[in-house]
Amino acid sequence: MTAIITSLDGGSTNRPNGIKPKKHNHYSFKDFFQFSPEAGRITDWNGSRNLLTSEDFIIGLLEGLEEEVGDASAAIMYTMGCEWGRSDAEFFESWFEREFNRPMRQTNLLFLLETWWWPFTSQGWGRWEVDVSDRKQGFMFISLFDSAVARTLGDVGKPVCHLYAGLFSGFFTALVRKQLSCIEIQCYSMGETYCKFLLGRQDRIDAVSFWQNEGATARDVEKRLRDGERLS
Repeated sequence: MTAIITSLDGGSTNRPNGIKPKKHNHYSFKDFFQFSPEAGRITDWNGSRNLLTSEDFIIGLLEGLEEEVGDASAAIMYTMGCEWGRSDAEFFESWFEREFNRPMRQTNLLFLLETWWWPFTSQGWGRWEVDVSDRKQGFMFISLFDSAVARTLGDVGKPVCHLYAGLFSGFFTALVRKQLSCIEIQCYSMGETYCKFLLGRQDRIDAVSFWQNEGATARDVEKRLRDGERLS
């Protein structure tokens, strides 16, 4: 059984153990996490409190929520992710500017995004790739490898990474200061090799949801969006 490390909150802005903020190659396990057994606390490089969870915890959380509220569990997980993303965007801006001594909004976008996601990779949330080639058209694709949720649930025949979709929505909404929504268009839990998300305005998300209900694949969705297809 594989344990993952999940972020709890923004935590303190003070770096533990006197670590100097100018060191950027700090994502090895021994550098990124500080364990305090006597206090029962795990703190990461950025001062955020963490906890260790098992795959059983993830399964219990998702199945218990689904048992209580049925299909609404997906919307609840998405909303939780949105709140998490918005909160983390604020926390990220504070530690990014402290560490790199530059305004976040004057930084190369791809560097900024990789810097934001690397702690998530260290915490066990998986690797990602962001395709910004379509952002002038009002949407972006995010590929997620080794999703903690999908990896745990296995092939259940439906998208399960609603927490991630909400996280991306909340973070990017705060980053660009414009409301953005997110939908998973392919999932490891549907037999795919990795998960993929679309980030964009709500009208695009609604169109994609409709196409998916009509049986469109992720490749179909990408083609339709890039061809400029909309709902009539």
